[in-house]
Amino acid sequence: MSKTPAQRARKHGTSAAVAPSGRSAPPEQPRKAQPGEGNPKLIVIAALGATLFMFWYFHLLTLTQMTQLSNGLAMPDSLVGGFSADYLERLRGVMDADALGQLSYVHKTAGTIFAIVFALTFAVVFAAWARPRAARWAGVGLAAAFAVVRIAGFVAIDGALGSRPFDSAQATLASVLVILGWVLFAVVVLGGAAVLFLNWRRRPGSPSAGS
Repeated sequence: MSKTPAQRARKHGTSAAVAPSGRSAPPEQPRKAQPGEGNPKLIVIAALGATLFMFWYFHLLTLTQMTQLSNGLAMPDSLVGGFSADYLERLRGVMDADALGQLSYVHKTAGTIFAIVFALTFAVVFAAWARPRAARWAGVGLAAAFAVVRIAGFVAIDGALGSRPFDSAQATLASVLVILGWVLFAVVVLGGAAVLFLNWRRRPGSPSAGS
């Protein structure tokens, strides 16, 4: 026969007066988040690091070294303001078949990787932190357009340099694509920086969050 609460209290103290089934369970401790768990910032930081590395490797290292095969003439990809058809024809005249093949290989490897990594990185930035939906889709679209235009510019440059006879129309198209690629590059970088800055200002701990 079970004991009454008063009997249990006399024998075991007041803590035993309540039946085991009536005791409240201890409050559940909140689960501590693991470092970096669910934090997209770490992914973006890593992607930005990879983008900076590929920019340095492709533009500042590889294309600069290619000038050793062109009597000091700059590679078309590095000319922000574009180039004339005569410039591209002169470049083809000083670069032999092996040098042209090496430039084409660089375009297909380091150049393409840079364009894709850059586009994916800033697409994540816009998709994760741009608040207005229109700005989010516009940013992602511009990042994707950069990759398409940049890769198309590589194809046009290689096609013009390898054309027999020289195709001035394709050289002009290549110049237009290079200029457009640099414009998109600047727009995407500035837009991504603005999104990150505005997101930082909206953080609870930021100085302007309470203003």
